[in-house]
Amino acid sequence: MSDNASSPRTLPWFSRSGARAWRCAPVPAEVRDFHRTLPDYAPTALRELPPLAAELGVGRVFVKDESHRLGLPAFKALGASWAVHRALAERARSGSAQEPVTLVTATDGNHGRALARTARLLGRPARVFVPRGVHPGAVAAIAAEQAEVTEVAGDYDAAVRLASEAAAAPDALLVQDTAWPGYEQIPRWIVEGYTTLCAEIDEQLAAAGAGEGPGLVVVPVGVGSLAQAVVTHYRSRTARAAPALLSVEPESAACVLASLVRGEPVGVATGATTMAGLNCGTPSSIAWPDLSGGLDAAVAVSDAAGADAAADLAALGVSSGPCGAAPLAGLRAALTGEGAADRRAALDLGPASTVVLLSTEGTAANPHATTSG
Repeated sequence: MSDNASSPRTLPWFSRSGARAWRCAPVPAEVRDFHRTLPDYAPTALRELPPLAAELGVGRVFVKDESHRLGLPAFKALGASWAVHRALAERARSGSAQEPVTLVTATDGNHGRALARTARLLGRPARVFVPRGVHPGAVAAIAAEQAEVTEVAGDYDAAVRLASEAAAAPDALLVQDTAWPGYEQIPRWIVEGYTTLCAEIDEQLAAAGAGEGPGLVVVPVGVGSLAQAVVTHYRSRTARAAPALLSVEPESAACVLASLVRGEPVGVATGATTMAGLNCGTPSSIAWPDLSGGLDAAVAVSDAAGADAAADLAALGVSSGPCGAAPLAGLRAALTGEGAADRRAALDLGPASTVVLLSTEGTAANPHATTSG
């Protein structure tokens, strides 16, 4: 199928051919080994939901349920823990470590809480910058991890800039889950940490009798770090068929979809959305090459579609916040309405296909739990 993009009157959608043949290097094997050493580590559940398979006209649908990950209601601790481990080890090796090192970040919610939890467990101070629009419950959850919270009047990008400035001190370390030219190593480690989630999926699908792996993986996107991890995992394997990969964003902040349409990374103005953790206007600089090479398709969805998906997942026993439910909303949008047959063909979906939806957050933290992946 040739590259295509929607007009303003149709579904915000992009697809292109060739992504499943694109390849990249794998992440180091020691990432998963590190996570296994953490006291609270256990694979999160991969839940099969036959009613969704029947609705969507595919063979099997599984939801990777990240509502309980390392004691937190989202997947973010996988990246934060590995990145802090690597960064502090590098500082110690270089002899530049100044103690106590304050860990600094900007966040729409769960990344900041994950970093604050990591800092607390290591006995280190943390400072977290939070943009406008983040639910007060998410701010309180970060503060409860004993982090210093600074609320910013601007958007997510403004919070990132302030966090970067604050981390310029020699006794501070920026642990940010987005990258830009000159700041890329720590975000790479964060992405590496997220791939543990995909390794678990492989094992769980094999145990469920789907050892051939997924035919489609659907991932929510903010700056693109989690999507980069998914692309890295599935596009670095050569021993089995590569699945199709679909990204989902809110209509008010579809920076990856806009970048794919343009053929280069672009920033977009963001608006209000209940999917606050996906409310990011600029793709991560290190994510873009992998997303542009390895994503088969991208779609944007409304808050109403996300809310419906979250309610339906709850009825099926999966606790999922607005960002975590976005993959279901995005797949439903892709497989219904005018042009659905072409979109199904672009994703290579048939009646026997296995689909995995990444539900990246639960609802336990607050009514608007967030991701920013």
